[in-house]
Amino acid sequence: MLNSSHQATHLIIRNTQFEDISKIVDLQKQSFPYLARYGNIWRREELTSHLNIFPEGQFVAVEPDGTIVGSASTLIVILHPEFADHTWKEITNNGLFTNHNPKGDSLYGADISTHPKHRHEGIGSILYGARKQLAINMGLKRMIGGGRLFNYCEYADKFSPLDYAHKVIAGKMHDPVLSFELDNGFKFIKILPNYLEDVRSMNYASFIEWVNPEQRSHSIT
Repeated sequence: MLNSSHQATHLIIRNTQFEDISKIVDLQKQSFPYLARYGNIWRREELTSHLNIFPEGQFVAVEPDGTIVGSASTLIVILHPEFADHTWKEITNNGLFTNHNPKGDSLYGADISTHPKHRHEGIGSILYGARKQLAINMGLKRMIGGGRLFNYCEYADKFSPLDYAHKVIAGKMHDPVLSFELDNGFKFIKILPNYLEDVRSMNYASFIEWVNPEQRSHSIT
C-alpha cells in the first residue's frame, strides 16, 4: 500500500481505505457542484467496487488531522485502437470499474478531485504524481483520461471544441482542467464528444495521454 508524505503541504498521500468512502462522497459534492446536479459524482457503491477490484489504484490526500482534501480513482484498460473514442460511462463501466483489466497497458484516470478551499496548493499534481509512479511501478505503457473542457461553455459561440483546445494549448486561453493537465505533462490527443453530461464542457472532453518514460515512446499512426 502506498503511504507517503509531502513536506510542502504536510499532506499524506495514501491508498484509499473503506472507511474513507463517506468522506470522499462529501468531497465530491463540494468539488463538483455542476456534476452533482446530474448525479455524476461517486456513489458509495461505486467507491466500494473500486476498492474491491483495484485498491492499488485509488488514492486520497489527507491532512494531519485526518481531513481528506483530495482523491483520485483509476483503473487499467486497453483500447483498440489506442486512441479510440469513448464515453466516461463506457470506459468505467458505469462507474463500477468492473471492466478493469489487469492485463491492460493503460492506467485510466477516471476522476481526480480537490476540496475547493485547498485548490492551487498543488494537491492535484501530487495525486497525479502518485498515479504516474503507479504506472511506472506496474510497467504500464501510459496513463490516459478524458478531461472536461471546463470553460468551453463560455466560448462555444465562437470556437469549435477543437479550436478551443488548441487555443488553450497555445497559451492564448486558460482552461482550469486542460491547462492543469498540460502543466502535469499530459499531451492533448483529440476531442471526445458526448463524454460526460456536463453543462460547463457541453459534454466535450480532451483525450489526454502521459507516456511512461520507462517505456518505448510511440506516436499516433
